[in-house]
Amino acid sequence: MEEARAQLEVNFFGVLRVCRAVLPVMRQRGSGYIVNIGSIGGLIAIPFQGLYSASKFALEGLSESLRMEVKDFGIRVVIVEPGDHKTSFTENRRLTDESLGNPAYLDRFQRAVARMAADEQSNPGPERIARLVHKIVTTANPRLRYTVGPGSQRAAVLLKRIAPYSLVERVMRFYYRV
Repeated sequence: MEEARAQLEVNFFGVLRVCRAVLPVMRQRGSGYIVNIGSIGGLIAIPFQGLYSASKFALEGLSESLRMEVKDFGIRVVIVEPGDHKTSFTENRRLTDESLGNPAYLDRFQRAVARMAADEQSNPGPERIARLVHKIVTTANPRLRYTVGPGSQRAAVLLKRIAPYSLVERVMRFYYRV
């Protein structure tokens, strides 16, 4: 449970605290941008990344709600949903004690994490995301969502919106070899 709380603390409650800190100043100025960094993993659950996905799903809901609440104050809320990019995430990934110690899942877990690591390291760095954030904060009326990343991952988001979930699940299980 401590590992679960830590994941939510960083990816959700940390963002919430920052939003609460900047909103009074933005309301007073009558303008501002809040650009939350979500994840494609906040739109489509990733096997063996349930807590990460849960934290990013929560950020989706927060961003949607906050956008409606602060629009009349001239504040724009946007969520950027990156897919895999080559960053230090791969070497800094923290694995839970349970994921490493539960033989019922270990083989499938290791295959899925190996796939994630390979995807992360085979894609470009985060510069494209930085350019996108710059574009967002220089746009008068940005959209709520901007998905950025490999075409296959963006296609999976579209697939989830239009296909039966049973198909999405089969594709995800096949892709991550679980």
